[in-house]
This record gives sequence, C-alpha cells and structure tokens, in this order.
Amino acid sequence: MTILDEKRDELERYEFMMGTDRGRLAVALDLLTDALILTGQHGVYCVSNRNPAAPRLDLQAVLEGINGAKSLIQSVMASLATEPGASAPGASEPKSAKPEAEKPAPAASRE
Repeated sequence: MTILDEKRDELERYEFMMGTDRGRLAVALDLLTDALILTGQHGVYCVSNRNPAAPRLDLQAVLEGINGAKSLIQSVMASLATEPGASAPGASEPKSAKPEAEKPAPAASRE
C-alpha cells in the first residue's frame, strides 16, 4: 500500500482546499510533523550519556533533518501562495476595476 492509498482522505481534503500541489505539500508536512513527534517521544527515553537533558546524537541528526525538510516545504508553500493566480479552488478571483473596452464590430463588406 502506497502513501497515496493510506492518506487518500487527507489528500482529498487538502487538495480540495488548497489545490493539488499545495494540498500534497500540506500532507507531506503533516507526515513530517508526525515523524518529528514520534522521534521526539523516542528521544525522551534515549538520552545522551554526556548530556542527559538532550537526546542522543543520532536522534538529534534525525530531528534536524526533519525540521530542515519541514522548513523547505513551508518555503515552497509560501512561494506557491505568492505566485500570481495561485488562489485556492473555490476562492473568488479578484475582478478588474476597469471593464474591458469593447472591440469595434467589423465593418460589413460591400460588394
């Protein structure tokens, strides 16, 4: 079973709210957050011998990697949000203040 099958409901909800790309990034961010929580909980029990207040060095590396990945995804989501025409599905498009000028009708040809 792939991640797309496991997270189908979440993907559909986020893709509907945010669009396909941003919705998938949001689900990936949720997965990274869940992994970060589980790793943090594991770090409570696997403390460093040198510094009992900190997790072991291997867990620190994993936590830094997950936090880095989350930061990258958040930056991509922010840049997608600022792109022109990047409104979420269902959001109303801003209307132009000036109506388009009407084009003149083509002149009838005389034979």
